[in-house]
Amino acid sequence: MIVAVLGGMGLQGRAALLDLTRSKGVDKVLCADAVQSGDLGKLERFIDRSKIEMVPMDGSSKRDIVRVLKKGADVAIDLLPVQLMPLAFEAAIEAGVSLVSTNYAHTLKHLHQPALKAGMALMPECGLDPGIDLVICGQAAREFDEIHVINSYCGGFPEKKACTNPLNYKISWNWDMVLRSHKRPAVLIRDGRKVSLSAEEQHREDMITNIDFPGLGEVEAIPNGDTLAYTDLLGITKTVREAGRYALRWPGWSSLLRPLKQLGFLSEEPIDVDGCLVSPHQFMVKHLEPRLQYQDDEKDLVAMLNVFKGIKKGKKASWVNSLLIERDLETGLLAMNFSVAGPASIVAQMIARGDITQKGLLAPAVDVPYEPFMKELERRRIVVKEEVS
Repeated sequence: MIVAVLGGMGLQGRAALLDLTRSKGVDKVLCADAVQSGDLGKLERFIDRSKIEMVPMDGSSKRDIVRVLKKGADVAIDLLPVQLMPLAFEAAIEAGVSLVSTNYAHTLKHLHQPALKAGMALMPECGLDPGIDLVICGQAAREFDEIHVINSYCGGFPEKKACTNPLNYKISWNWDMVLRSHKRPAVLIRDGRKVSLSAEEQHREDMITNIDFPGLGEVEAIPNGDTLAYTDLLGITKTVREAGRYALRWPGWSSLLRPLKQLGFLSEEPIDVDGCLVSPHQFMVKHLEPRLQYQDDEKDLVAMLNVFKGIKKGKKASWVNSLLIERDLETGLLAMNFSVAGPASIVAQMIARGDITQKGLLAPAVDVPYEPFMKELERRRIVVKEEVS
């Protein structure tokens, strides 16, 4: 099996390289990136270099991505910046190579028929969140007679000793995208009714809740994402009384973000600063990014909680599952790196092996087989704990 990793020298890309070179069924990994230094830092002694072929690639060129995919790839993983995602998907169709991505699928629906015609699979939303959570949600929809409550919580943040700034936050994901994620509308279901929140309302005090996370204690939950898109996909919207997708942070995050948003610090409208046009958003990215980095001895945490309540086999039932992982200081990879890249690697290999045979634009909640996927996660020490009553 030959797997191409688009953006293979990024943080998630390196985690994918490690996972793929450790996988027995993978013979070669095409590491495609503009960065060709090949310096993998601490990972050097953990990665089987004999499986890796470094391939120069301009990720902003569809033609160049097609060239890489046609070097014999059986499947590809897109870990390029999100703005390049459309090019990667279009290139995959042109090359006839199935593609897995960790980004949201909202802008890709028009590609279903072209992918179907090309006889290949496009599987976005195969990371952590979206990704692991959606595979679990799909299983819940299959097992319950009716789902009344479906709440999904996920976030990445520092361990307590690494909370050395007022935000109690450090960067384990693209900082620009972290800020953008706090400027998108959210859709919830409350008392059986759709509730739409604008980006301005996202951090309203009455919308913020604190939950008790197993092994961590109290964390803050912020509405983040369109719940209805997934309840509709799974055909369960009519029975759901309460649903939401939430980002997790240490308590106090919203009390700091709220006034910053209200004062326009996340605005993308450029302002003239002594003859230079700079948006407040750009300033926040450039000013805070170097101040929010992890030290080599500090760990990040990834926490996920999914809560389902409803009717199962004619009786009231609840299914709660949780995931808590921390940084591997030995390899230097952050928990966020391998919890995003791991699922993408698993699903890419499933497609290449023929475990997933569907074609077109696919969805993890519907098309990823639950039991094999969870077993593969556990093999990578990404363990989801379950509590059923």
